[in-house]
Amino acid sequence: MNPTRVARNLRVRMGRFSGELSDGLCVAASRFVSQMVYGIQAAESVLLTEVGRTLEEGVPLRKTQWRLSRNLQRPELARTVRENLLRMASGRVGRDTLLIVDPGDLSKKYARKMEYLGTVRDGSEGTLAQGYWTLHIAGCEVGSDGMVPLYQHLWSTREPFHRGENDEILRGIDAVARHVGGRGLWVMDRGGDRINLLAPLLDRGLRFLFRLVGTRSLEHNGRTLAAEEVARECPVLHAKTIVRLDGDRERVCELRFGFRRVRLPGRGEPLCLLVVRGLGAQPLMLLTNEPLNRSYRCLWHMVQAYLKRWAIEETIRYAKTCYDLENVRVLTYQSLQNLMPLVTAAMYFAACVLDHDARLRVMAGFVERAAKRLFGIPDFKYYALADGLRALFARHPGKPVAPGPRNAPRQMDLFAYDSS
Repeated sequence: MNPTRVARNLRVRMGRFSGELSDGLCVAASRFVSQMVYGIQAAESVLLTEVGRTLEEGVPLRKTQWRLSRNLQRPELARTVRENLLRMASGRVGRDTLLIVDPGDLSKKYARKMEYLGTVRDGSEGTLAQGYWTLHIAGCEVGSDGMVPLYQHLWSTREPFHRGENDEILRGIDAVARHVGGRGLWVMDRGGDRINLLAPLLDRGLRFLFRLVGTRSLEHNGRTLAAEEVARECPVLHAKTIVRLDGDRERVCELRFGFRRVRLPGRGEPLCLLVVRGLGAQPLMLLTNEPLNRSYRCLWHMVQAYLKRWAIEETIRYAKTCYDLENVRVLTYQSLQNLMPLVTAAMYFAACVLDHDARLRVMAGFVERAAKRLFGIPDFKYYALADGLRALFARHPGKPVAPGPRNAPRQMDLFAYDSS
């Protein structure tokens, strides 16, 4: 396969993808979206100067940077790109797709002039730092290593109209749910068990699997008890041995699990408390409105669904590492918020358009090899795909293709196309 032709055809495919992504925007904004999606991939960076270097424009880099910075402040940009991306991604969400929700942070230790800069807890270092809060939603399947980036949003507690973390999480869930309807199982770690999240999900008729803290009150057999008391009395009749990676070492865990039927105080919906022992000193408690039964297969599937939640941590690390997200240097709050769906779109192109399309898998393999990784392809293969795209575009540079119309006829063969 000719590398120059591959790079050219990838730019064509990326231009078509950007055309769908920018549907509803003006011509100038559509061109900007195409250049940003390409530039983020080609530079593996969100720095506008690095993106500008990949665009091969015959003007001074400073002028390119100013233009990109000006367009990044468009007020309609984030909403339009996010809605179009969710429309494209909704077909990849099935009834049992896991929709994993994870609040995070974007640390900016040395920033001083960024708008609405606040105090966050740096999850990687466990310390307080300057930065912004973020929300990530990704789809995945039990038993699959695939990942569908769906939603990324940034907010600050210092924003004048900020209404709290619960509101930000529910806005993200509602944005995705508008496109996927009742499909998917919403999964969230500790922090998702607050009544201000559980009650709205029950009211919306959404299926969920949230981890509980031990002090959450539940009704069981007519009594109101703390979740840890219900878990203590729960029979764990099934067992499964798993190997868990603890740092650099593998640890064998003997899991035992069972469930109890419960309700939330003041609510009538039947719920189930899934109890898992063996992952730590305290039992893992998972609350779900999915109807469970005593079968091993049913309960183990739900345990796997929660364990899969850890995959989104790698997704967040992927965004921060591959695209240098924490090095972002735009100063305005609007630009920061607009940048997040553009990064999501770049991730989606690598993870879904390039990796999932049967016709593009051969090209995806070529891109992975172009990364020339010393130790092969890691379990989370999207690092290799991102590195390969950057390497391919660096060795065979060219201008990004202008975004095509959303409904343009797909008559080009991606592998045979040659515009020389």
